[in-house]
Amino acid sequence: MTATTSPAASGPDVEVSRSAWTALGVSTLVTFLVVIDISAVNVAFPSIRDDFAVSESALSWIVSGYNIMVGALLLVSGRMADSLGRRKVFLPGVALFGVGSLLCAIAPAAGWLIAARLVQGVGGAVVSAAGFAVMLPGFPPSRRSTAIGIAGAMGALGSVVGPALGSILIDAFSWRAIFVINVPICLFVVAVGPRLLAESRDPTATGRIDIIGVLVGTASIALVMLSIVQSEAWGIGDARTIGLLIIGIALMPILIRRSRIHAEPLINLDLFTFRSFRSAGIGSALYGLAFTAGFLSNSLMLQDVWDQPIRTVGLALIAPPALAGFVSVMTGRSADRYGHRWLLAAGCLLCSLGYALYALLLGNEPHVFDHFVPLGLIIGVGIGLTVATWSSAGLSDVPQANFGVASATFNTVRQASYGLGVAVVIALVARGADGDIQGFRWAWWWSAGCYLLAAIASIVTFPKGSSHDRALTQD
Repeated sequence: MTATTSPAASGPDVEVSRSAWTALGVSTLVTFLVVIDISAVNVAFPSIRDDFAVSESALSWIVSGYNIMVGALLLVSGRMADSLGRRKVFLPGVALFGVGSLLCAIAPAAGWLIAARLVQGVGGAVVSAAGFAVMLPGFPPSRRSTAIGIAGAMGALGSVVGPALGSILIDAFSWRAIFVINVPICLFVVAVGPRLLAESRDPTATGRIDIIGVLVGTASIALVMLSIVQSEAWGIGDARTIGLLIIGIALMPILIRRSRIHAEPLINLDLFTFRSFRSAGIGSALYGLAFTAGFLSNSLMLQDVWDQPIRTVGLALIAPPALAGFVSVMTGRSADRYGHRWLLAAGCLLCSLGYALYALLLGNEPHVFDHFVPLGLIIGVGIGLTVATWSSAGLSDVPQANFGVASATFNTVRQASYGLGVAVVIALVARGADGDIQGFRWAWWWSAGCYLLAAIASIVTFPKGSSHDRALTQD
């Protein structure tokens, strides 16, 4: 295991340098940008579908293709960040995300748009893997959750701005505007990043990354993600779905073997010796099955069942993530002081309750601001308690040298669960009649159940106390 400074060496109130806060600001700006893009695309989905006159299942690749690309490349992006330098990898990722955004904005057809989203996905994978790694080295272990909580708050704020800004831009211009706004922000980050971000890397890294492991691991994850995404179109029992899944899973033992024998493997198996890392991976996988799928089902229901105009949809989706952003800032500091277990459990239970109430209380008649929005506030508090806390929980005991690959491993699991959750929800919604809410009730029950399982997992498996407390006990 790579040596690192013990968390016990610094208490929760240790001072953090200005450069660390600056790095946090730059990296969270990019997080803000990526989340805006994802949430705005969900709102724009019907407009894009109508513009290109293609089926909903074909156009789902705008979301699914991005998710597959991010999921497949997270691990290699994290390994490259740790080995070659976090800033050196992060800034080109931001640039590539901007290029992909520009290509999306000028897409003349659905196929072009899907291909451009794949380019965006490559940049998104790099940014997601290196984002925490580029800013966390400046924060001592006892302040990591605070930093990640702020990043999570910016992500939640992006979820607020995305639907609202997206609906305004779509109404005033077209769906293309939601991609155009990414370009100047990416240019700004690429311009100021070299001056404001300090370089860091794994001090033991040689730069000789396991190429065979990279190819095998990337293919394995891509095939599993493709199987998950295509299960909605092909069917879960289709030979192609099962075949892709079997091949992807069959490659995993090869990857694990390579990871055991290579000096710089794609996956650092030592990470799984940390109980906090293992537990957060299990819990966030269950959580991820509900997270993106829940937001997508809400956006589609408001438009397809309640027939709300795009601007109303944006306003209806603002309140929960706005509240989540406010809660997330406070949650990070609480996690640093008292630990993650009960924050995660309480947040997941609130999310489960919110979606269960959607399923029980909402019908075909629209009740946007008297039912849908107030119930969404319960979910907003739950998201605020959890969305960034999963990441800080997973990284709470991990050595500094492994931030990139740890973050990437954690996010790969979560990304796969996002894709599976979206595929399940689309299938459930499709089972209902057009204009009827029954399919969405099934989708909401799915989200409620997954959040409940995530709460149970955190209670049963996550270690008690904060990382600071655990380090003192180990000493």
